[in-house]
Amino acid sequence: MIAEPRTTADTRAADTDLATTEVVDEGRCCVPSGAPAMSAQRAEELSKQFKAIADPNRLRLVSLISASAENEACVCDLTEPLNLGQPTVSHHLKILVDAGILHREKRGVWAYFSIVPGALDALAGVLAEPK
Repeated sequence: MIAEPRTTADTRAADTDLATTEVVDEGRCCVPSGAPAMSAQRAEELSKQFKAIADPNRLRLVSLISASAENEACVCDLTEPLNLGQPTVSHHLKILVDAGILHREKRGVWAYFSIVPGALDALAGVLAEPK
């Protein structure tokens, strides 16, 4: 059997098929990683915590409480350093408590706040996880 000579149109069609095959093959060279590195629920929890400490006043509150002598502070001791009123400070503290960063303990008429053990370490650990 004698092979027929290829025309320019045949060559272009072959080149197009080859290019398409190469693109498809390139798309298949990467193996999907499987499950996501973090569940949607865990991402939601972490997002709430990071959002809570992302506010400058709340970040300062966490810093003030963790630097205090007994690692706790009364709301009455936190208003002056921030130059904010007690209702505003209480609002920020509530957000931090709801996010699981601070623990609140009522003593008489005052509320005392402390860092939840491991809460900040857990956040820092997420940021330092190897890729």
